[in-house]
Amino acid sequence: MTTTTITAAVFTDEVLARAAELARDSYRPVWTGASGEESTGEWVARHLEAASALLEADGWARTYPSPTSASGSTVLPAIETMSVKDMLSEVLSVIRDEIATAGAPRTLSMALEHVAHGEDGDGDTRYVASEVLTLLVRALTRQDQAAATPWAERLHRTHQDVTALLTAGARFARTYGPGAAQAQHAA
Repeated sequence: MTTTTITAAVFTDEVLARAAELARDSYRPVWTGASGEESTGEWVARHLEAASALLEADGWARTYPSPTSASGSTVLPAIETMSVKDMLSEVLSVIRDEIATAGAPRTLSMALEHVAHGEDGDGDTRYVASEVLTLLVRALTRQDQAAATPWAERLHRTHQDVTALLTAGARFARTYGPGAAQAQHAA
């Protein structure tokens, strides 16, 4: 199989303009999050850049392996047959596994979620950022059912591809998002 690395150059002005058309034609407002409030292009861009920085610092993982219990099995034991000691051991094992993943490589969706709980984003900017990335993937592939997460999980996808998508998303948000017109007039 021949693989092609996606560079930032693939997300041309034409692709961004096509994504803007898709946003305009969307049946729901792209820049409005689950709270019902609009996020500015700048806020969404900051969220996407923070996710990119997180993936640069911790590394990117195409997919995340299924969690395993202390016994190494992915099947959870029946609670009815467990002693309190076994239950506590299982809970502590899950907590240890969760702590061990801090600083570990993350998927695109994990990075977006992590940023939503910090200073550079929230639930709305995460939601809108995901929508922006999906618009870019749809504009790039010209497939109306394409989505950013499955695109990022393809076997041949690379960290550089995902970084290019996040960079293009931040550029798109600043260019086409709410507040972009005011920022351009102030410059």
